[in-house]
Amino acid sequence: MAYVDFIMKIHKATKRNYIERATLPDKGHCAEVALKFDQNYFDGDRKYGYAGYKYDGRWRGMAADMANYYKLKPSSSVLDIGCAKGFLLYEFTQVIPDCKVAGVDISSYAIENAKEEVKPFLKVGNATELPYPDKSFDFVVTVNTLHNLYLPDFFKAIREIERVGKGKKHIIIELYRNEQEKMNFLNWQLTSHIFMTPQELEWVFKETGYTGDYSFIAFE
Repeated sequence: MAYVDFIMKIHKATKRNYIERATLPDKGHCAEVALKFDQNYFDGDRKYGYAGYKYDGRWRGMAADMANYYKLKPSSSVLDIGCAKGFLLYEFTQVIPDCKVAGVDISSYAIENAKEEVKPFLKVGNATELPYPDKSFDFVVTVNTLHNLYLPDFFKAIREIERVGKGKKHIIIELYRNEQEKMNFLNWQLTSHIFMTPQELEWVFKETGYTGDYSFIAFE
């Protein structure tokens, strides 16, 4: 298990006003709406989530970096857990021609509105009970998904990643490293049910037997 950062450059490209988000008069309502992971979350008002989760190529660099680091080949199979509209998986098909991709997401809206090129390979499903046989994929990745689970399901999801992966795995999650980042995280989040430090995450990995790598978003 190792920390390998693939995400912070993408994360830092978006500016965030933490105080403005925290002082929304209906922040609790916004969180309840966001947790439905429907049109409002992906393509509605910014106070509910992305305010339009459209393809813009931002994931191409990360897909290329992961493919290079994990030595993925055209014959490799890739699973994205929490794939949303399939943008990262599409980028894998571009940087690794002929690779096999699959994605699962709890949002039927995201799957229905996925990028057409990868839409046939996506399913509605839950990270805690992946609809795939043991050792199905050469590489398993999940980006900004697992912190949306409650702790018992978080443990289940990590064990599921271990079950369906053949060896190469990478988890990206939102964490905090100090009190300022914790406050920013709490102010910004809408859907998180887990708030922990990297040290706590590594403890969870040991408890669940996770053998892959990880990185995290920190709200600096």
